[in-house]
Amino acid sequence: MDVEELFENLKAVANPNDAVAMKAYMKNKFEFLGVKTPARRKLAKAFFKQQTDFVIDWNFINEAWNSPYRELQYAALDYLESRKKLLTPSDLPRLKKLAQTKSWWDTIDFLDRLVGSIIARFPEAKEIILAWSCDEDIWLRRLAIDHQLLRKEETDTELLEKILVNNLGQTEFFINKAIGWALRDYSKTNPDWVKDFIERHQAEMAALSVREGSKYISS
Repeated sequence: MDVEELFENLKAVANPNDAVAMKAYMKNKFEFLGVKTPARRKLAKAFFKQQTDFVIDWNFINEAWNSPYRELQYAALDYLESRKKLLTPSDLPRLKKLAQTKSWWDTIDFLDRLVGSIIARFPEAKEIILAWSCDEDIWLRRLAIDHQLLRKEETDTELLEKILVNNLGQTEFFINKAIGWALRDYSKTNPDWVKDFIERHQAEMAALSVREGSKYISS
């Protein structure tokens, strides 16, 4: 697939005023064309139909990631979501590279679902996500912390606990927020487990993590 063609399609529906607001929302870290999510996804969905074989076009993904415009990174993630069932542990190094390039919460919080789908289907890859949870890169750690979001009863609590414990005692906002989200999400399924975790580890936890994690737990 041709990234330049997709870029021209996006450019044709872009709104410069939206671009200014979108850039500001992302702390001016990235350039935007000014295409909001619903329009981008509708356009990208039609564009992706030109690929008829059942493989992942990593050249397209990498070229889109290299674009200065954030909508192209979002389109690459939309594409990966559409091919999620084709992802295997052999793709984790490529996903890791994406996570460590142009890193910010918006792409990480999409990549965590993609990585999570691999770990769920290929339990032998758990050691990789555990290693990421101890990495110096905060974005890899955030991805590891939240890779089981929305898994409900299928959550691997042993893995969740190991990853959370690996990240306690942090001052980094994006890590402590992720810990809180992971606990809050799982508390909807198993509030007793989350309550017990917080009681055992509260001394090492940031107030932000405790507050977020306790949101749906009755005292």
